[in-house]
Amino acid sequence: MPTPSEKTLQEWKADPIIRDATALTETIWFNPNTRPLADAMKHIALTEADVKDAAARLERFRPYIAKVFPETKEVQGLIESPLRRIPHMQEALENLFNLPLSGELLLKCDSHLPISGSIKARGGIYEVLSYAENLALDAGLLSFSDDYSKLDTPAFRKFFSSHTIAVGSTGNLGLSIGIMGAQLGFSVSVHMSADAREWKKEMLRSKGVNVIEYDSDYSLAVAEGRKQAEGDQRCHFVDDENSVTLFMGYAVAGERLKKQLAEANITVDAEHPLFVYLPCGVGGGPGGVAFGLKLAFGDNVHCFFAEPTHSPAMLIGLYTGLHDAISVQDFGIDNRTAADGLAVGRPSGFVGSTLQHLIDGAFTISDDTMFELLALLADTEDIWMEPSALAGMPGITRIQRSKDYIKQHALQDHMKNATHIAWGTGGSMVPRKEMQKYYDYGSKLCNKA
Repeated sequence: MPTPSEKTLQEWKADPIIRDATALTETIWFNPNTRPLADAMKHIALTEADVKDAAARLERFRPYIAKVFPETKEVQGLIESPLRRIPHMQEALENLFNLPLSGELLLKCDSHLPISGSIKARGGIYEVLSYAENLALDAGLLSFSDDYSKLDTPAFRKFFSSHTIAVGSTGNLGLSIGIMGAQLGFSVSVHMSADAREWKKEMLRSKGVNVIEYDSDYSLAVAEGRKQAEGDQRCHFVDDENSVTLFMGYAVAGERLKKQLAEANITVDAEHPLFVYLPCGVGGGPGGVAFGLKLAFGDNVHCFFAEPTHSPAMLIGLYTGLHDAISVQDFGIDNRTAADGLAVGRPSGFVGSTLQHLIDGAFTISDDTMFELLALLADTEDIWMEPSALAGMPGITRIQRSKDYIKQHALQDHMKNATHIAWGTGGSMVPRKEMQKYYDYGSKLCNKA
């Protein structure tokens, strides 16, 4: 039997999972290569200490964040989102999919994270802060014992202005990097793919960020951003595909969610499993969060990536084991989706190889289903998110229909005690007129059903 690397494209196309993906059919794949956390960690260079180091860095920056971003003052500069119970949405999902849903569905509202309004506020802002801290420490301008609010001075802004940050983005990562980088005083260039929303470009320009537009997709924007940084020691490229720093910023979410669940009196253990559904683009954000969740909850958490049917990059990369050596375009999939933050044709090889024994699976969702769910969430819970943020919402229905997976993990008697979390990844900064268009389209689809 040929290994993944020995299979031809034609042989892969004959595979049932790939065939469904190529046909743009909503599908789900369960990873047969998962291992217990202790075993999987033997093959991963990253550790729990790395995540704790990231958490400590974010703590050091809290006085600065609270000072320069007034919306965080009440929480002393903490960049965190609420965890909300959404019982009316759970009932709406039961009706939409004609399926009784046991357990409880919650929403992690990274769509409403302060500063840049998306999950990218975790990793993107963290990487900029990490870069700024290292520069200032190396220059002797800062020490760990300092009150970091001192960074909000003309002297520091002048110091940072001689350094450049570059990033390739479909939108949300660019926003987090641009807003934070410009606030510190860096010169920031965001290379944006054709599918990036115009309002995101305009917002960045209003912050003094240099926005460079391309007619091609995310991969070219990243390649051009990387090219800008090559050979320039004063230019830091934020590599969404390969950055360990970004990954660590996202991973901090695991322990924070553990605290939120405890405060909500929600138990997570073998008899009370946790399922988390993460919208996935190139993989850095959901991969980092999944890693943090596995460290926080061990084998009692089941993490799934959710992707558009037109951009199943991570599903294909993980399923074939080829990771970034394969793209959706190789199978004739167009990578065109209204879920612009997830419009990625080639997944992160770093994330795929890191999580190949930890991620529990992946599923795809059509654009129209995302719009339907967007309208339902607004109607039932008065929560407004952008289309891509709804990708994980039907995860609870996909799992409960997957009897083999439930039986394989001996969860039959525990699903009634399960907690399901859809990770809402963005939307609070979407202009009202744009959001209304999303809602109107989704509402029409709901009425047709």
